[in-house]
Amino acid sequence: MNSFTLLKKLALFTIVSIVFIATACKNKSTNQDVWKDLFDGKTLNGWKVLNQDWTNPNSKPDFYVEDEMIVCNTTMNNEGSYLVTEKSYDNFILEFDVKIDSSLNSGLQCRSRMWEKEASTVYVAGDINGTKRETKWRPGYVWGYQIEVDPSSRAWSGGLYEPGNRGWIVTLAGKEDAQKAFIPMAWNHFKILMNGNKIQTWVNGVPVVNTTDGKSTSGFIGIQFHGAFKKWQENKKSMWKNIKIKEL
Repeated sequence: MNSFTLLKKLALFTIVSIVFIATACKNKSTNQDVWKDLFDGKTLNGWKVLNQDWTNPNSKPDFYVEDEMIVCNTTMNNEGSYLVTEKSYDNFILEFDVKIDSSLNSGLQCRSRMWEKEASTVYVAGDINGTKRETKWRPGYVWGYQIEVDPSSRAWSGGLYEPGNRGWIVTLAGKEDAQKAFIPMAWNHFKILMNGNKIQTWVNGVPVVNTTDGKSTSGFIGIQFHGAFKKWQENKKSMWKNIKIKEL
């Protein structure tokens, strides 16, 4: 083989290698930029209900699909539950739209899981004083990050809460711009970033939470269901749509 032929083959090999590497890098970048729908708009495929009412284990929290929305309808004498993804997620950007009755309170669980055995933690309440109390949690109780949906006058939508564990981590106390971002009885757009220990939230494009916390690194995503114990609480609805995720 003469030197000219060898150079031609080396040049061809170099070109093929460059094309292969460029294609691989492009595919990797494309995969990282892919948004996936967590809700197909028609069914609850990929989701399951976790009933948190040990006093009534046969109760059936009312989650259903209507007009391309997940609807959560309060039912009487139920202590609460969650509609959660069957898959766990760790680092991601999550976006969704939610509309909620003004008399309700709800939230979106992230990196959540259940206690495997009885646990005891210091819980921070959502009152003006941030009251702390030692609290015990049953095995099977859900804990994890919750992005609050709060249409009350307190207006802490987008705040960082942890049910079943530490309670309030980041409130909206004193954050007027963030408190005004949520519009009661209307569709509101939420964006959540969880990447390593970095946690950020936005409500209707307004920054709300920007913090770090490493308590939970992976878990399911879930919609909170609040039970009703008074007649006026019955048949109140939260509606969820356009739930999508981009894993990082």
